[in-house]
Amino acid sequence: MKKKIIVGIAAVTVIAVGFICFCIWFLSGAGSTYYYAQIDNSKIEQVNSRGGVIDPHGGMSYSYALTAYNENGDEKDITFGTSRELKESAFIRLTVMPVRGVLEWSEVQYEELPAAVQSNYAVPANE
Repeated sequence: MKKKIIVGIAAVTVIAVGFICFCIWFLSGAGSTYYYAQIDNSKIEQVNSRGGVIDPHGGMSYSYALTAYNENGDEKDITFGTSRELKESAFIRLTVMPVRGVLEWSEVQYEELPAAVQSNYAVPANE
C-alpha cells in the first residue's frame, strides 16, 4: 500500500513538472520562426470589436492576410492583427510560433531581408 502511494506521488510530480516545463516553453516563444512579408493594404480587413468575447485577433482593429517567406524562401499565408493600418509596401519581419501564431512584427529594410526572401520582391525604387 505504501509503495502504491509513493508511485502515485512520483507520477503526479513528473506530470506536474512536465506541464510546468511545457508552459514555460509555450510562453517564452522558443521554437518560433521568422517570416518576412511586404505590406499590401488591399489585403487588410477592419475587425469589429467583439465586446469582451475572446477574439482570435487579440483585440486588434485590423487583420492582414499576407503571403510571407521564411529565411529559406518557403512560402506561407499568414494572418495577423494590428492596432493600425501599416505603411503600404513596407517590409516586415513576423515572429511566428506554432499554435500561437504571430507573436510580434517589426518593420525592416529591404537589405535586412534574407537573400532567398529578396528574390520574391522587386528592389524598392528609393534604394
